[in-house]
Amino acid sequence: MSQQSDVMESLIEMLTEVLGDNEPLEPIAAATSFKDELGFDSIQFIALAELIQAKYDEIDFVTWLQGKPIEQIVALRVGDVADFVVAST
Repeated sequence: MSQQSDVMESLIEMLTEVLGDNEPLEPIAAATSFKDELGFDSIQFIALAELIQAKYDEIDFVTWLQGKPIEQIVALRVGDVADFVVAST
């Protein structure tokens, strides 16, 4: 398995945990939108950030996210986060 697919698998597990009973109708994939398809809000991003930081302590996900304009955060897809994690590890 490639590093990208390992990271995607980990992110999907984290997202499933954060979403709890609010799992999306479609399977989570790289093109899945946090806002439109997962309905993520700011509290869920914080929970996801904590899980990412716990697993990948060598990266600074929070700073990366804070450095983005709100339009880019709203447009984020799961694959964007996976790409960042892969590039940072």
